[in-house]
Amino acid sequence: MSRPASSIALLRRAFAPAVIGWQREHGRHDLPWQRSREPYRVWLSEIMLQQTQVSTVLAYYERFLQRFPDVHALARASHDEVMAAWSGLGYYSRARHLHRCAQVVVAEHGGQFPRTAQALAELPGIGRSTAAAIAAFCFGERAAILDGNVKRVLTRVLGFGEDLAQARHERALWDEATALLPAHDMATYTQGLMDLGATVCTARSPRCAQCPVRTWCAAHAQGRPEAYPVRSRRLRRGRREHWWLWLEHEGRVWLQPRPAGGVWAGLHSLPEYDSEAALRADWPGPLIAWPSISHALTHFDWLLHPRQCVLHGPQPQPRGPGQWVAYEALDDWGLPAPLRKLLALRSAP
Repeated sequence: MSRPASSIALLRRAFAPAVIGWQREHGRHDLPWQRSREPYRVWLSEIMLQQTQVSTVLAYYERFLQRFPDVHALARASHDEVMAAWSGLGYYSRARHLHRCAQVVVAEHGGQFPRTAQALAELPGIGRSTAAAIAAFCFGERAAILDGNVKRVLTRVLGFGEDLAQARHERALWDEATALLPAHDMATYTQGLMDLGATVCTARSPRCAQCPVRTWCAAHAQGRPEAYPVRSRRLRRGRREHWWLWLEHEGRVWLQPRPAGGVWAGLHSLPEYDSEAALRADWPGPLIAWPSISHALTHFDWLLHPRQCVLHGPQPQPRGPGQWVAYEALDDWGLPAPLRKLLALRSAP
């Protein structure tokens, strides 16, 4: 950054009041997790909102709370119950960490979440930014958040052009975020930063004319907000292709547990093969070819080819781990979203 010291001092005085004032008048106030500052509900919303849009989370949040109304209920639940409730929300490691975190909170903290960001960050699946958000919303702690939306807001306002792929530059941005914190109104300020990044200072086509901090925004003055944040290391998207064996017998489908590591870990799915030849070698009977499924994940595109075999007679026992599951019981199982949609087609009119 090359801003004069006087400009930085002015920004630090003016930034937080502008964000707080904007949040009170223009920010979001009707999201379901804003109705309570109970740590369990705030924590759940923060985990769900990681890498997931608000519109998607809204469909899951209330249902999840109905099934697991408090941290004790979540801690008591089985792994399959949690994964079934999370099914379709994606990034399933979040659900595994969520379940483990609930168990730790109950076993080691008497069912009460720690009250500081530092202590919260020691729990499974809670990083520094999430811990700060919980501490700010629930306990009013002066702790900086730095999720993706907030990084974009701050790098643009500050004109922070350093490469965030390097840890030392990310640490420097954490320092800047901490220096901008207000002395009070932490919950309003934190929500304001989140809302500003989500609704105004967007990645593409930012609405600078509606931004409460454009007066001090370096990127706006430069006329190139899309240049921030800077991150040189970009992951190249890959491509995968597999074949699914969809075995059906008298209203049941054969499901296998996914491997403990990798995509969809902890869920159940159909037997998977690297080629159709490998599938037919393992199951040479007549197969029905269903339309291929194209599924986009964070780092690669996945093409899946379902092949269905409807079996009659005595119930067979396919090779490998797995079990027959009745179609009407699938809601109780954690399934990948594309598989759930595929199996739903079986009974569609």
